[in-house]
Amino acid sequence: MPTDSISAATSRPGNRAKSGSSTPLRQRLRDALTAAIKTRDKVAVAALRSTLAAIDNAEAVERPDTADRQLAIEQLQIGVGSTEAARRELTEAQIERIVRAELAEREAAARDYQRVGRIEHAERLRGEIRVLTEQLGDPETGVSATG
Repeated sequence: MPTDSISAATSRPGNRAKSGSSTPLRQRLRDALTAAIKTRDKVAVAALRSTLAAIDNAEAVERPDTADRQLAIEQLQIGVGSTEAARRELTEAQIERIVRAELAEREAAARDYQRVGRIEHAERLRGEIRVLTEQLGDPETGVSATG
C-alpha cells in the first residue's frame, strides 16, 4: 500500500493538532479515525481503533468480587446502569504511554514478521506505526503532529 494512502486520513489539514495545540491526544486519535473511515484507509482504521480500544481498556476498573455478596437479593440494585462503575480518568501522559506501548508492540511484531519472511504483514504494521507516530507528534522520530 502506498505511503500516501496509509497516512491520507491523518495528513489532511485540520485532522492533526497544531504544535502547541490543546487538542488532547485521544481526541486527535478519534478525529483521525473518523477521517480514516471516510477515506477507507484500512491500515489507519485498524491502528487507530486498536489504540483507542487499548486506551478504553486502561480506563476500566475492576469490580470487587465481593461487592454484592453481603446483600440480600432485595437489596441488590437492578435496572439500566446498575452495574456501571466509574472509569479511571487517564492523564495525557498516561494516554501517550499507552500509544507508545502500542507503537512498541507493532515495531516488535514487524521485526518478527520481517525475520520470518512475512513482508506484507511487516509493511502493514509499519504503515500502522506511521499513522500512530503522526498522531503522537513523536519528537524521537522527527515526525510532528503538524506535518
